Amino acid sequence: MPDYDRELVREILSQIQHSARTILKRFEPIRSADDFTASETGLEKLDAICMQLIAIGESLKNLDKVTEKSLLIRYPQMDWKKAKGLRDIISHHYFDLNAEAIYDVCEKHIEMLTQIIEKIINDLS
Repeated sequence: MPDYDRELVREILSQIQHSARTILKRFEPIRSADDFTASETGLEKLDAICMQLIAIGESLKNLDKVTEKSLLIRYPQMDWKKAKGLRDIISHHYFDLNAEAIYDVCEKHIEMLTQIIEKIINDLS
């Protein structure tokens, strides 16, 4: 078992879990990508969700740093490279952001991310 600060890892995982749950809550009323772009409220939800996705990506990068890339690799059911890369895409290309892509991420990947993070937390306990 690699040697790393388990308390710090749990804290980072907890932050990711919180962000993922926040995304799920904010995404609840969204039925299509158009719901993001059709109103000011939808755009605010898109902004808020993107901020959480950036936080998740940054936290995943920190997790890799702290664990010397030894933890996430043990959970291959998630594409961690894409999850971390989404942070860069949102941060560096925000004005070209595709609401459809964010909708897709929220609909298809955040629930699974939440479950995997919970499993990692449980496995560390």
